[in-house]
Amino acid sequence: MSAGTLNRDAPLVLGIETSCDETGIGIVRGRTLLSNTIASSMEEHARYGGVVPEVAARAHLEALVPALTSAVAEAGITLDDLDAIAVTSGPGLSGALMVGVGAAKALAVALDKPIYAVNHLVGHVGADILDESGTPFEYPTIALLVSGGHTSLLLVRDLVGDVELLGETIDDAAGEAFDKVARLLGLAYPGGPEIDRLAALGDPKAIRFPRGLTLPKDMAKHRYDFSFSGLKTSVARWVEKQEDLGNEVPVADVAASFREAVADVLLTKAIAACVDYNVPRLLLGGGVVANARVRSLATERAAAAGVALRIPPLSLCTDNGAMIAELGAQLIMAGHAPSTLDFSADSTLPVTEIQVR
Repeated sequence: MSAGTLNRDAPLVLGIETSCDETGIGIVRGRTLLSNTIASSMEEHARYGGVVPEVAARAHLEALVPALTSAVAEAGITLDDLDAIAVTSGPGLSGALMVGVGAAKALAVALDKPIYAVNHLVGHVGADILDESGTPFEYPTIALLVSGGHTSLLLVRDLVGDVELLGETIDDAAGEAFDKVARLLGLAYPGGPEIDRLAALGDPKAIRFPRGLTLPKDMAKHRYDFSFSGLKTSVARWVEKQEDLGNEVPVADVAASFREAVADVLLTKAIAACVDYNVPRLLLGGGVVANARVRSLATERAAAAGVALRIPPLSLCTDNGAMIAELGAQLIMAGHAPSTLDFSADSTLPVTEIQVR
C-alpha cells in the first residue's frame, strides 16, 4: 500500500515495542485503542537482579508471535485489515530492538504495508492521546518520562514535528536507582514496587537524603538534568553506618526517605520547566509513574503552580505497543511518508528524531 492511499482519518495501525523487557503489541484505529497486549520477561530477569540484554532478546523472540496473535484477536481484525505497521527503532537495548524491528519489517513486506520506525521516548508522550477521559491533548506540553532506563524532560511543541530535549539523567535513571537501592535493602526485583510498598509504612522525613543537581551551582548548568547516583551512594553509606554502629536499619524509613528524595527532584525540575517556558501543562510517562508518591507529589506541585497535570492510565505508562501504534497513527494523519526498509535498531536514538526514515 502506498502512502498516498493510506486512511488518514482513522488509520488502523499495529505497533511493536521491544526496547527492554516487555514485548508489546498494540493496535489502534486513529485515536482509539483496540488492543494492548504486553508479555513481560521480568520474572526471568529477577533471578539476576536486573535486566539481562541477552535474556530480554530471547524472551522477545519467544513472546512476539503469541502476543501478536492475542492482540489481533482482541482487536477483532485481521492482519490484512491493517493500514500500517509501527515499530520502536530506539532507544533501548540493541538486541531487544532488533527482534522487534526484524518482525515489523517481515510483516510489512509480507502484508505489503507501509512501515513507520519511531522513537520509543516520544511514544510515551503519544500514549496520552489514547486517554479516554475526553480531554484533548494540547500543545505545547512539558513531558517528564521516568523509567528504568530513561529519565528525560521534554518540551513537546508538536508530537510528530517538534520535540526538544530539555534535560536527562547524567548517570543512573530513576528506575535504575530504585532497583539498586532495593537490592541494598534486601528487597526483591523490580525495586520500584517494593520500595513503594515499604515507603507507605515509613517516615519520608526521617532521613534527609541529598537532592542531586538542585543546588544553585548545579542548576546553572544542569537545570533540567537529573542525577541519582549520589543519592544511591548516600543511602548505601547511611545504611553501612547504622550497621557499623550495631543499629537496626529502619528499612521503611529509608525507603520512604529515598522515595521522597527522588520524587522531589523529579517534580522540582519538571515544574521549573513549566514555569520557565510558560507552559501550563505537564505530562508524566514511564513505568516509575506508577510510584504512588511521584503521582501524589505531581498532583500537589502542579496544582500549586497552576499547571494542568496529565497521567496516562498505568497500562499505558509502562512500555507498550499501543503507544508506538498511536505515534505511527499520528504520523500518518499528519501526512508523513513511511520509513524505508533501510532503517535499523538504534540503541542511542536521540529523542529529537521522532521518526527514522
